[in-house]
Amino acid sequence: MTTTHTAPKARYDHEILLLQGGGALGAYHAGVYEGFAEAGRDPTWVVGVSIGAITAALIAGNPPERRVERLRAFWDLVSSYVPFEWPPMLQAIRPQLNAMSAGMASTFGCPGFFKPRVPPPFLAAPGTIEATSYCDTTPLKATLEELVDFDLINSRKVRLSLGAVNVRTGASVYFDNQRMSIGPEHVMASGALPPGFPAVKIGGEYYWDGGLVSNTPLTYVWDDKPMTSALIVQVDLFDPAGELPRNLDEVEERQNDILYASKQRFDVEQKKIIGEVRGALMRLLEKLPPKLKDDADAVFLSTMADNRRWVVLRVVNPRLAHTSKVKGHEFSLSTVNEHWAAGLDDARRAAKRRDLIKAEALIPGVRVYDLEA
Repeated sequence: MTTTHTAPKARYDHEILLLQGGGALGAYHAGVYEGFAEAGRDPTWVVGVSIGAITAALIAGNPPERRVERLRAFWDLVSSYVPFEWPPMLQAIRPQLNAMSAGMASTFGCPGFFKPRVPPPFLAAPGTIEATSYCDTTPLKATLEELVDFDLINSRKVRLSLGAVNVRTGASVYFDNQRMSIGPEHVMASGALPPGFPAVKIGGEYYWDGGLVSNTPLTYVWDDKPMTSALIVQVDLFDPAGELPRNLDEVEERQNDILYASKQRFDVEQKKIIGEVRGALMRLLEKLPPKLKDDADAVFLSTMADNRRWVVLRVVNPRLAHTSKVKGHEFSLSTVNEHWAAGLDDARRAAKRRDLIKAEALIPGVRVYDLEA
């Protein structure tokens, strides 16, 4: 499949795509990318955590004309254990079908992604990799090597950053192709969520899923300098708003949605306030008389000030009516296609917001927008 690209009239200095973790919900990422690509908004920088790291690698590791095709190849592969659409007559029992699908993934694995350990970890020798996770992710390595051009990633035409956490120190780490060579192991480390998946060894250290520290990578982008004008599309997979649960299954799902959505909302609001303070600080420093500009306090404060002009657009995956607490590992083709379609629809609506995606009449600071339903 080839995506038609329409060249935009105005560009930001940076167009950044932030992709958080969420397992099977990550098909929404693919739809969002396709929609923005249709409008000619190819990112200059892609930052991903967990399933977002896989999406990010598929984008940065393929030329623009092949990205949607490669994304589709990945999602068709991992959903091939239930490779058909549920007919409309079965919609009434979709929650039960989804639960069955998730159970199959947990029991038999997902093609091209992971497989259960045989024998199980409690029968493995302590200290071995087999003893530390329920699943083996070696199939993912082969999939990444087939679908991602790591030479292209390391040519740095598109910046790629992947969030992980050091198992030993607990510190958040980002593998960035501006600072190191990226391979399949870095993508796998970002998505190594315990106890399902094993830690990944890189350079003598072991790494787990970056979502254990922060599922949304806005802070990493924020700390990068210099930054002038930027359009940042933050793709969130968990909706902070929802209905009152009616049973224990819905309680667990709602709990997870709130848990994973709370930090990204806090991060965005915090960065908005800090951006306003930094812009005001810069304007204040410009008003100082010359004799005060060299004052030690003024010099120190000048390092905190900047004139960044950012637009942060939050795009949130809507909760499907038939999802449940198992939605993170429910990879049936029918559900995958629904998440993809939702992302595509949201991105197309966002691309029509010319006031957001055109880099015109920007003011210093950080403006935050939520795409309205």
